[in-house]
Amino acid sequence: MNSRPKKHSLTLRGHRTSVSLEDEFWSAFRAIATEEGRAINELAAEIDEARGTDCGLASAIRLYVLRHLQQRQSLQ
Repeated sequence: MNSRPKKHSLTLRGHRTSVSLEDEFWSAFRAIATEEGRAINELAAEIDEARGTDCGLASAIRLYVLRHLQQRQSLQ
C-alpha cells in the first residue's frame, strides 16, 4: 500500500471544495455512499456539518469510513 493522497472535488451545499484522500479511502467512501443510496456530495456535506472545528474534512471522511467499517465488522 503506497497510496499518496490525491485531490478530489466535491460540492457541499452549492460550494466547490476539494479534499485530499488516499485512493483506498476514496473508494471506500464512494462504496459507502452507494450502499446507502446517497450521493457522495450529500454524504460529504453531512460529515462536514457534523465535524465541527476539531478536524479537517479529509480527516473527518477517513474517520467516517473507519467507523463504518468497524461497525460493519462488529455486526458479523
